[in-house]
Amino acid sequence: MKDALKTEPWYLLTNLDNLDEVLKIYRSRMGIEAMFKDCKTGGYNLEGSQANTQGLTNLVLLIAIAYTISCQQGKIIKKSGYQKYIFPLKEPVQKDRRHSNFWLGIYGELWVIAWEYLIDIVQGMMNLSPQKKPDYQRGLKAMSMLLD
Repeated sequence: MKDALKTEPWYLLTNLDNLDEVLKIYRSRMGIEAMFKDCKTGGYNLEGSQANTQGLTNLVLLIAIAYTISCQQGKIIKKSGYQKYIFPLKEPVQKDRRHSNFWLGIYGELWVIAWEYLIDIVQGMMNLSPQKKPDYQRGLKAMSMLLD
């Protein structure tokens, strides 16, 4: 089955009859794997915590809460259309923004923290580059969305 958004076909073996259901389940699986990576080694380093049973239970609960908040913030960022300001693409030829809602939420928070320290520098730079003012104003709108 060739997915319209992918360049390579997916070959899925299943005993299910409904193709749409198969694709939905497989996409969910991919999201779950990304979540495990975020929690284990990517974002919260659960794997490296070396906590005892009670500590691990408490840590998993805290991670679940923080992960949910970060994913919700990332979802808001995606819906707002300001994703490119908060998490720009590193590869110029890449068109898809393939970062999870989790990472968008994390970087959105980092963007807010950095803004608090760099606001004077950024405003000074904008005075030196007035042609960039429209971009700066779009960035300010993105920031105000994050601060709300």
